Amino acid sequence: MTDLEIAQNVTLQPIENIAQKLGLSENAIEPYGRNKAKIPLSLINEERAANSNLILVSAISPTPAGEGKTTMSIGLTEGLNRLGKKTTVVLREPSLGPVFGIKGGATGGGYSQVLPMEDINLHFTGDFSAIEKAHNLLAAVIDNNIQSKTSSIGLDPRTISWKRVVDMNDRSLRSIIVGLGGTASGIPRETGFDITAASEIMAILCLSENLADLKKRLGNIFVGYTFDKIPIYARDLKAQGAMTALLKHAIKPNLVQTMEGNPAIIHGGPFANIAQGTNSVIATRMGMTFSEFTVTEAGFGFDLGAEKFFDIKCQSAGLSPKVVVLTTTIRALKYHGGASLDQLTEPDIDALQKGLPNLEKHIENIKRFNVTPIIAVNQFTSDTSEEIAVIRSLAETLEVPMALADVWGKGGAGATELAEKVIAICEETKEQYAPLYDWNSPVKEKIETIATKIYGAEYVDYSHQAKRDLNKIKALGLDKLPVCIAKTQKSLSDNPKLLGRPKDFIITVREIEIAAGAGFLIPITGNIMRMPGLPAHPASERIDIDEKGNISGLF
Repeated sequence: MTDLEIAQNVTLQPIENIAQKLGLSENAIEPYGRNKAKIPLSLINEERAANSNLILVSAISPTPAGEGKTTMSIGLTEGLNRLGKKTTVVLREPSLGPVFGIKGGATGGGYSQVLPMEDINLHFTGDFSAIEKAHNLLAAVIDNNIQSKTSSIGLDPRTISWKRVVDMNDRSLRSIIVGLGGTASGIPRETGFDITAASEIMAILCLSENLADLKKRLGNIFVGYTFDKIPIYARDLKAQGAMTALLKHAIKPNLVQTMEGNPAIIHGGPFANIAQGTNSVIATRMGMTFSEFTVTEAGFGFDLGAEKFFDIKCQSAGLSPKVVVLTTTIRALKYHGGASLDQLTEPDIDALQKGLPNLEKHIENIKRFNVTPIIAVNQFTSDTSEEIAVIRSLAETLEVPMALADVWGKGGAGATELAEKVIAICEETKEQYAPLYDWNSPVKEKIETIATKIYGAEYVDYSHQAKRDLNKIKALGLDKLPVCIAKTQKSLSDNPKLLGRPKDFIITVREIEIAAGAGFLIPITGNIMRMPGLPAHPASERIDIDEKGNISGLF
């Protein structure tokens, strides 16, 4: 059966029953239909959250073969619950762009899914829509201020980088001109659209502590300069109040269930190459408030989402994971070792061994944060015992725990070995994680620390634009912010063609964007796309619905 068919064969429990497993009464939640609910922020308890074991699921460098972090996160949660450990999985919300594009949905797979699968992948509780509206409200206010003769603050349109957003892959909107049609239709200027998941407001929502902090961060969004070179922020346009009002419900995390009837909290969805790539601080704390173990994930490979998870989210929120589950597949390692995509299911010890350095580098990176890694081999039927033995031998050499996990085919039953090793490490670990750098360090030093220690670069080169950006950042007093490096997920370097563990390469920073509301700087490397396009045959071609409302083709 397909993932969707497997999901549709599960009888969903009423959301009130799932809430009871967290210890919440029916009146404590805000139902969105029968199978979804919002959880009020007032239920977060910092003291109880501090006693929860936080587990981060990450992966080796992504490949077209897929690694299965979300499936692993859900399966591990099921496995821990099977062993009597009260566990909640906390995940990001899917974006409609990938759902209708190449990647498809983001609710796990096989017998490790969160449900209702269709609802979560299609609109869900409207959080993305609210973020989109708040973002575009600021865009409308900016253009209105430029147009106004009575309330204008003198914004220089040439300095404005704030675009509009829509939750859809649409390459035609990347670069546009607004204000055409005469003087009544605004001032013509170049702008464009990003996908909603790339909005700074998405990053802001996921790092906010509460509603007041959300409003403050929205007010801190850097808009541009006046003609007199005075910096302008969203608060100068008096936009933050209305933007926050639009996000009143979106800031509350969403409660759903796993296939085995365990609680799952899903909230927010920032990209991992231009933002922090993890669910919200609020959702993570909510899960930790009501669970002995809390499983979460970070987007793409450890060098992207997980580095940002540790250096931005954990430092900002005071979180400290006990263990990192490093998801890997034999297929992906063979791809990093030079095997072609159509040969990954064929036994190939040579290619596998050549791909191992990528796995080794990610393990090395995890240890830099003073956290214990576990290699979780996401099993496929094509994996041979000889290939598994190669991974096991590496794990023994590196003195790193390893577990096989058939979470796609068996759900929680396929994650028992992994769950047992996670429990053992959490019971033994007393140390706190160590951040890679100090936020107060110079911006170039922060960038170079990540590039050399995590990516393995020889050094970092800066374009003339990037050097100008560094001067602007210092003049604005924003140089103490952490850095959120935008880089391809396909390679440890900024060149997507360099697989495995590349060496002797240079990271080139083209420009540095300011996300003052989110509270970080974004050094841009390589060709990063904020508005993806659709493939020749998008996933939307397969999605359909019958006269009874049954959806098909979603994956």
